[in-house]
Amino acid sequence: MAESNGMTDAQLIQQLALLGWLKTDSVQCKDLLTAVTGIQVGRELLDRLSGQSQIDAYRRECIQSIADFVKKNPRASQRELNAEVEKNVLVFASRVQTL
Repeated sequence: MAESNGMTDAQLIQQLALLGWLKTDSVQCKDLLTAVTGIQVGRELLDRLSGQSQIDAYRRECIQSIADFVKKNPRASQRELNAEVEKNVLVFASRVQTL
């Protein structure tokens, strides 16, 4: 989901539905607000149960660690790069497995 000023697309849609409901008190706006809120709650529950956000964080850390190594070691051999990638992927896999 894209963010603009700290609000995700889903949050923006939810706020628009809420605003529409508050202004008009229409059944359609209330139904839209209920649907959008239900989807957000369901997605958050699934994310928490699956640990997907933690996996994504571990993935970002793995990639960043490899990128940092490459920046600090621009003359590293292919063998050194492969070893660093393998080390970081194993750390990532280990962390994911402990979830």
